[in-house]
Amino acid sequence: MALYQAPSFEALEKLSRSRDADLARRELVDPSRNRGRGAQSNRSGRFEKQVREGFDDGWSSTEPMPAFETIEHMERAKTIITTNDSPDIGFERSINAYRGCEHGCSYCFARPTHAFLGHSAGIEFERDIYVKTNAVEALRSELGARNYKPKPIAMGTNTDPYQLSERKHKLTRGILEVMLETRHPVMITTKSALIVRDLDILTELAKLNLVKVAISMTTMDHKLSRKMEPRASSPARRLEAIRLLSEAGVPVAVFASPMIPAINDMELERILDAAAAQGAKSASMVLLRLPGEVRDIFREWLLRHFPDRVRHVLALVRDTRGGKDYDSRWGTRMTGEGPYATLLRQRLDKARERYGLDVKLPGLRTDLFVAPKLEDKQMSLF
Repeated sequence: MALYQAPSFEALEKLSRSRDADLARRELVDPSRNRGRGAQSNRSGRFEKQVREGFDDGWSSTEPMPAFETIEHMERAKTIITTNDSPDIGFERSINAYRGCEHGCSYCFARPTHAFLGHSAGIEFERDIYVKTNAVEALRSELGARNYKPKPIAMGTNTDPYQLSERKHKLTRGILEVMLETRHPVMITTKSALIVRDLDILTELAKLNLVKVAISMTTMDHKLSRKMEPRASSPARRLEAIRLLSEAGVPVAVFASPMIPAINDMELERILDAAAAQGAKSASMVLLRLPGEVRDIFREWLLRHFPDRVRHVLALVRDTRGGKDYDSRWGTRMTGEGPYATLLRQRLDKARERYGLDVKLPGLRTDLFVAPKLEDKQMSLF
């Protein structure tokens, strides 16, 4: 059997001109420069007045172009708890201690948010990471407000709370320490095995019914995982995290997301089977979404890694979105419509029933909340 050999950068450029004219963009970077990154381009943000575009001016460079190394930006957040009223998600409040995400998933729906910071939704989203250095301090302040009423707070809703920067800054751990101190309910979604570092805190929260965790699994194939999410934990390590959390009494769900037509959708049952074997109690799924700039970034990713499937994958995506690349309507944006989407939901329902994952994790308590003690900055007159 012949081994698969990835097409060269020059071959991909030629293929883009011959098969998909709309993908023939000169901004595609050389693979050697974006190793470990999911995006294949780094176009200027949509709000920028000037557009950067690389091109060959005929003068050969004597110096090789540098790789895209991670850059951390330190910032102080005015507030740390954000709210939403979306009927599609099961929480009203969330915390994101980081902006941008090094995991490098080309399909990440959060990529367009980096444009508000003056960055590209492409490589800069996974390279320029904003660290909210005062996240723990801000959380204590907001929880200590006189009119604060506790509701479960979700973490990992926009960017992963356990991405690589967390190893150094430990903001997520600090936030969990405050949650335990104040007896506040918290929900965590991650695709990083780093979560087991905080097993001591999570175990104590679980004893009080104050935490539940969802581990995101996209594939069981290690090679495919490296392409889909270059800097996330391997599938094996995520399954181990599910086992360790479950054994410690922490309620764990598996989040098969996103399901990408003709790329990883055939693994849905396999993912749920493996997660259930490691102690997962529930399962859910989200169909691939391509809002804003994500559409082109994902197309370029397909062109580089699966050039023979570009048309087929995108055709199936449009079949689930009423002929468009994306449909943002409430109620359908997570699940899609049409025969393919219906079949996928039926497969999910049957697999959940088969592996005992057709239950919801228990609700979290809010009646144990104790407001944190805040330092009184008012100087005493006596």
